[in-house]
Amino acid sequence: MKVIICGAGQVGWQIARHLAGEKNDVTIVDTNADLVRRATESLDVQGVVGFASHPDVLARAGARDADMIIAATYSDEVNMICCQIASAAFDVTRKIARIRAQEYLETAYSDVYNFDRLAIDVVISPEREVAEAALQRLAAPSTFDTEIFMNGRAQLLGIQLAEDCPVLNTPLRQLNELFPSLRAIVVGIRREGRLFAPDPGDQLLPDDQIYLFTHSEDMGRSLEIFGKKNHKQERVVIIGGGNVGLMVARALETRTERSRAKIIEKNRQVAERAADALERTIVLYGDGMDMDLLMEAAIDRADAVLAVTDDDKTNLLVAVRAKQAGCRLSIALVNDPTLAPLMAPLDIDAYINPRATTVSSILRHIRHGRVRNVYSIGDAEAELIEAQVMSTSPLSGRLVREINFPEGVLVGAVMKGERVMKPTGDLRIEAGDVVALFAMAKDVPEVERLLQVSIDFF
Repeated sequence: MKVIICGAGQVGWQIARHLAGEKNDVTIVDTNADLVRRATESLDVQGVVGFASHPDVLARAGARDADMIIAATYSDEVNMICCQIASAAFDVTRKIARIRAQEYLETAYSDVYNFDRLAIDVVISPEREVAEAALQRLAAPSTFDTEIFMNGRAQLLGIQLAEDCPVLNTPLRQLNELFPSLRAIVVGIRREGRLFAPDPGDQLLPDDQIYLFTHSEDMGRSLEIFGKKNHKQERVVIIGGGNVGLMVARALETRTERSRAKIIEKNRQVAERAADALERTIVLYGDGMDMDLLMEAAIDRADAVLAVTDDDKTNLLVAVRAKQAGCRLSIALVNDPTLAPLMAPLDIDAYINPRATTVSSILRHIRHGRVRNVYSIGDAEAELIEAQVMSTSPLSGRLVREINFPEGVLVGAVMKGERVMKPTGDLRIEAGDVVALFAMAKDVPEVERLLQVSIDFF
């Protein structure tokens, strides 16, 4: 597959890294020659320096025979024009645009300029993706990471194991014997900074970060088995009243259960806009770093603090101060993935990486075969892939124990019809079934091969 990626920033670079690693023909375009050089020197990609919205630049990038264009520059307008030019001038089949401004997505004129007319097949909104990730973190407060799969019937949970975890030093195969009815599988373990797919004989150790794939009905029981409790988040303090904070507050207001949210925003215009848009949420104008203002927001009695400003350091410091003041749960928005190792020492319960959420969303739309969902784990170290099994797939008609999966791949669950099943060795996978597979990055191409024989790009 030939792909043009417009924008060599964090998101563009990660997408290029994924696709180039899977032997696709990738060309990356950016006005910044240094970013293009970094991509071409570190990845197996071609680079073009220039304005991605200019037809001659797209032509030099190979748009005439490209299968897909992914517009992920810092400008919404450039991204939209890229897709229009790619369609009108080069007849590119698939166009994906990242659009940040909510004014384009929430407007009375959206029917006039709907994205089909703009030749955009898929719109990715980072703010909406991050807001959804924040809401998922609030729904599972004892996890550091979570994502929904299989139409809401299954979840991936990231759990930090403490010294008092009841199942420490227990081989994973023995967990199946101890809890035979539990529909949950440990698909990944991060130990001393290294992520790997565990073997049945591996044991869980203190401070391990595990990725657990579980049936949604068994989530509470799963958390309890691994030493965690789920508390309702009724009192939430949101630091940052921009698009993400506003969307989270709106979602909390629509919940049937009673949630009391407060927003702290230091920009007066942004604070006033949030106050006008919300009904039950209290908006406080001021700096979230101000301890007096945090106490005015009753941070000491809050169930959770969600720090989603545009500054990583502010988010981290606010989360630390909130926990020290007595807040039970702290969640921080962190753009820089190198700051992730600081979360545990700083006692921050969970973090959201906007780059990872955006990359996951884009990957969902470019994977081969009948891929329904993709979630990028860590710094693009692994993926959780949900896909429907095709009749041409080597998986079809075979028992789980008969399939020669790569060492870095584990089956999280199999959904037959509306029923989510634990992947025992005697379970037969049939065409039409939906499988959830954890795969280390290096094994993703083999997973795609197993999911299908004849490649169907779109």
